[in-house]
Amino acid sequence: MLFGEENFAKLQQAKILILGVGGVGSYALDCLYRSGVQDITILDFDVYDESNRNRQIGSDAVGMSKVDTLANLYPGIQTIEQQMDMAWVASFDFEPYDLVIDAADTTKVKIEVAKKCYKKLIMALGSAKRFDTNKIEVTSIWKTHGDALAKKIRDELKKAKFNKNFIVVFSPEEDKCKEKGSCVAVTGAVGLTVCSEVIKRILH
Repeated sequence: MLFGEENFAKLQQAKILILGVGGVGSYALDCLYRSGVQDITILDFDVYDESNRNRQIGSDAVGMSKVDTLANLYPGIQTIEQQMDMAWVASFDFEPYDLVIDAADTTKVKIEVAKKCYKKLIMALGSAKRFDTNKIEVTSIWKTHGDALAKKIRDELKKAKFNKNFIVVFSPEEDKCKEKGSCVAVTGAVGLTVCSEVIKRILH
């Protein structure tokens, strides 16, 4: 067994929350589920549309709820169909979870989640408009570079006089298009990298 019996038991017992199950979050879910994590909760409020089909697991179910579709694909996971906004972050209890994966899209929500549960947070940053997986990095939010979303988050945290540390997965690759566009090679790889970081955190 790759992890050994004791470590595999740790994986099975870990309690993980995934915020957002799109191009990044759905691959993190798939990786954790296949690695043996049994207590996974996913949170999303979206339904699949045609534009999701190039990069999101479950997206053949156009028009259907993401969390409901993924619950059918990954039996045993817990689901929360909920809009992620500032009020939700303020009221939600993150305490029961060992680790929180932030794969949400909204910058303000990401910032508030970081403030509330930075000790157990692994945050995915921008992965759209890129196609080079070799550029993906894992580091502290304060050591990020070349990523506009990361800079925005750093700046807002500084304004709020927040100086705590948390881990992010990001890519400094320059945008390859001006309009919207995503490559599953990168969005999926970011999700898988997040999964790897979760596993390492659980086992050490």
